[in-house]
Amino acid sequence: MKRLMLPLLTCSLLAACGGPATPGGDPGAGGTTYTVSGAALLPGAATTAQALQPVTQAAGAGTVDWTLPHVQGEVLVVGAGRLPGTLGTLSVTALGDGSGELRLVRTPAGESDQAFAARLAQELTGGLAAQGSGTQALTVPTVTVQPNYIYSALAVPNDPGYPSASGAGVTVAGAAYDQDYLTRINAEGGWAQIGAAPTGAVTAVLDTGVDRTHPELASRLLPGYDFANNDSDPSEAAGGDVGHGTSSAGLIGAATNNATGIAGLTWTGRTVMPLRVFDDAGGATTANLARAVGYATQNGARVVNMSLGLKGANVDAALAQRLQAASQAGVVLVAAAGNTPSDGLYYPAADPNVIAVGALGKTDALACYSARPKSGDKALDLVAPGGNATLSGTSCVGDPAYGILTLAPTAQTTSPGGPVGGGYALRIGTSEAAPLVSGAASLILGARPDLNAAQVKSALVGSARSVAGGRLLDVGAAVKAALALPQNAGRAYTLAVTGGGTGKTFTGTLANGVVRVPFSLPGVAAGQTTLQATLTVDGRTATGSLPVTVNGDLNGQSIQTR
Repeated sequence: MKRLMLPLLTCSLLAACGGPATPGGDPGAGGTTYTVSGAALLPGAATTAQALQPVTQAAGAGTVDWTLPHVQGEVLVVGAGRLPGTLGTLSVTALGDGSGELRLVRTPAGESDQAFAARLAQELTGGLAAQGSGTQALTVPTVTVQPNYIYSALAVPNDPGYPSASGAGVTVAGAAYDQDYLTRINAEGGWAQIGAAPTGAVTAVLDTGVDRTHPELASRLLPGYDFANNDSDPSEAAGGDVGHGTSSAGLIGAATNNATGIAGLTWTGRTVMPLRVFDDAGGATTANLARAVGYATQNGARVVNMSLGLKGANVDAALAQRLQAASQAGVVLVAAAGNTPSDGLYYPAADPNVIAVGALGKTDALACYSARPKSGDKALDLVAPGGNATLSGTSCVGDPAYGILTLAPTAQTTSPGGPVGGGYALRIGTSEAAPLVSGAASLILGARPDLNAAQVKSALVGSARSVAGGRLLDVGAAVKAALALPQNAGRAYTLAVTGGGTGKTFTGTLANGVVRVPFSLPGVAAGQTTLQATLTVDGRTATGSLPVTVNGDLNGQSIQTR
């Protein structure tokens, strides 16, 4: 199995200079010293896809709702230190991704998940946790014990699917369709301002995987990862909503101007990062999503698309921590609002760090299936075309003649909605609206990588057109607004690293989206020592440590700060 390589930090992204050495002790035997180099990682950055380092941090606000779908026989612990000795025999898996401690604990036989969570919270907090039921939180300032929730899958190109006078369309089920939704969101206006073959920024697609052999995706994909099976093959799931991830990836990055099929919002370059979070049963757990967000942040993604959701706003503290850390690192987070109109915004669209995207039907009104805020929810940030549906009595019935033309797996298979395959399909839902916003964010960051997440959101939302259903994405206006923003100087940082009888201070400027601050520490005494790092960025200080054995020069050492 090929090992994934973490992206290297280039001088164009980060400028650093070393300060004077600060001796802290005697050198090793015989005065032998060596150089230790590597990087300090910002809080929220993870070192690998599987061996993710835990830290201790207070869990985010929210409630714990045991009535929502969750993995039976498991609970998640967020923010605890060592497990008490009385619980040491439990089956525990560390899943932290560097932004907060995250552990999966198996429920003992004969005990319900909710009862075990209450008991575990009591043990972890010395009896201070609230013993609740239903939607009461099992939370104290530094610990949350919660369910492992299960989320559901929610220039002018010459591609025949792009609308034009001579466009032949793409044939699906014997009829030709085009991408009229690209006209509605003024995609051409964005392309025209950026120039030929816009590449876009790296965009992670957290979904069912992708058809890696699809001719419209093969040249666009980064290696990616499968968090459902813990391997480096993020191919489409064999069960559940097969093709959902291929659809999302295609809307963002189908190969464009190749006289074939459809046009993606971004045209070219290997910038689509497929991260499979759904298993073959069609569920994506909190644990998989949290790890995927951390992986995307660490591996250079500037946009994360989540066409998925869980009914209930702000219920998932474990995922909320990862989303906050990603946003602070400059990652734009986008999620589908949900596909039921009376349940409020789904999570993670309800999270304040995420752009919530609703869906329009054939008109500029919200589609009958699109989630809309309930009292107390945040508003929809944007709306975009999601395909048409009509009310039949109290049911919202999809209109197959007015779906969103997108990619499908090339091989024929089955899914809950019927057979899929043939390379192209019509889909309906907020899951199709969200990738259009993600694609627009990717275009912006491809042209202006210095912008942070808040600036990109401001450009997208502030330039949107007001329609009956909300703020309709206008790609051309959003790109124009982003290009007009003043250049960011970057985030000033100071990094102090000590260990082995020496120390050094580094200063520089950290670009948005960069989570690794390099260091090279000479004069480290031979033997066992602990590297200590103190990293200050934008006035916020984080610390970390790493035990090392020095018997020669060491490279590639990663110190996770928290």
